[in-house]
Amino acid sequence: MIDFIPSEIVAVYKKLVSANFDVYFVGGCVRNLLMKKPVKDWDLTTNAVPEELLKIFPDGFYDNQFGTVGVPIEIENEKHIVEITTFRTETAYSDKRRPDKVKWGKTIEEDLARRDFTINAIALKLPSSIIDPYEGQEDIQARLIRAVGDPKLRFKEDALRLMRAVRIATELGFTIEEQTCNEIQKDAKLITHVSGERIRVELLRILSSEYPYDGIMLLRNALLLEQILPELLEGVGVSQVRPGRHHTTDVFTHNMLSLKFCPSKDPIVRFTTLLHDVGKPKVKGEDQEGLVIFHNHEIVGTRIAKDICDRLKFSKKDRDKVVTLIRWHMFTVDEKSTDAAIRRFIRRVGIENIQDMLDLRVADRLGSGTKTAESWRLKLFKERVEKELAPAAFSINDLSIDGNDVMRELNIKPGPKVGEILQKLFEEVDADLSKNTKEYLIKRIHEYAKFNS
Repeated sequence: MIDFIPSEIVAVYKKLVSANFDVYFVGGCVRNLLMKKPVKDWDLTTNAVPEELLKIFPDGFYDNQFGTVGVPIEIENEKHIVEITTFRTETAYSDKRRPDKVKWGKTIEEDLARRDFTINAIALKLPSSIIDPYEGQEDIQARLIRAVGDPKLRFKEDALRLMRAVRIATELGFTIEEQTCNEIQKDAKLITHVSGERIRVELLRILSSEYPYDGIMLLRNALLLEQILPELLEGVGVSQVRPGRHHTTDVFTHNMLSLKFCPSKDPIVRFTTLLHDVGKPKVKGEDQEGLVIFHNHEIVGTRIAKDICDRLKFSKKDRDKVVTLIRWHMFTVDEKSTDAAIRRFIRRVGIENIQDMLDLRVADRLGSGTKTAESWRLKLFKERVEKELAPAAFSINDLSIDGNDVMRELNIKPGPKVGEILQKLFEEVDADLSKNTKEYLIKRIHEYAKFNS
């Protein structure tokens, strides 16, 4: 097994051994080594206390109360942090997230007893000695997520474990053992003690996995979805069925199937896809024939999605992407659309979001029950978008003239009038790109000025 561990990591391990301390690899890295899966983070545990660790690793850092020292290293010119944690035991968890008090432990068995799931409570002592008091290797073989010890205690100690169970199961393609799953359901409301930021991290990891649809369904079955995304469940039972239309399910199922068929691997796009019709339950109505309609659901959905992103502490950049995609996801792909209309679509969505929007449309179609990812109209629309993405006048900055030209031609100083004239010129050129010449625009500068004088 040591052959699969980078030499730089082994060197850190051997430094501790040379200083006469007990040291073990532990947690996800051991699990992944046993499963022959890539290891992203290397964690060690030892009987050395933080002050002793910092003497051995003077470039290390220690800024927490949980006994973890970070040691910076480089592997193939990439920077990594090896986390070394002192054996410890933990007391009560009054905030349902962090232990009230941490005591340094004396043995690896004490340390493994405080861990979350059996597959993460396995330690490795080089070269190949495995310490596995909770039969985590058997659970790896059985592809099970099982709580260490009494599951009635594990989730009350740290409520984030509720989502970690679902996330790890989703990433590995495991199932959650029955008793552990029952306790997750019973303790689901405890997730409200966890910060929105930590929930977001776990949620996006679920959406980054190979099984995002299964992960969200597992959150629902675990009764966690109603705690973290209650707005999504408002679509349960809200029918979208209309004669002659492809929708055959309720709003919730449509959102879920759209996620399932989303071609994008980007977790933010997948998150947007999951929420894209979240506004429909709020605006459900009937037309003159008594059939269901959802007027302006994209506008209402935009507001709901923004609130969700704020609650989960999304970055402004990611929140803006989510909001933009939901706001404009009902774009028209009519073959009669003008070139100017195509350019307006590009400006509204943003060039950087075009492919994401098209992926959302494909997901929306497939999630509605259609058999083909793209209609002929959508294919034509994509071709026209690609054509318009060639150098063209998408903003005032792309005009063949600028504010300096306006001021020079009219002999005026900077002011609102300059911007007003540029905006009028832009609107004219946007409708007909052939007019974007300096000669034509200078002529129009004088005509606009004369007309408004």
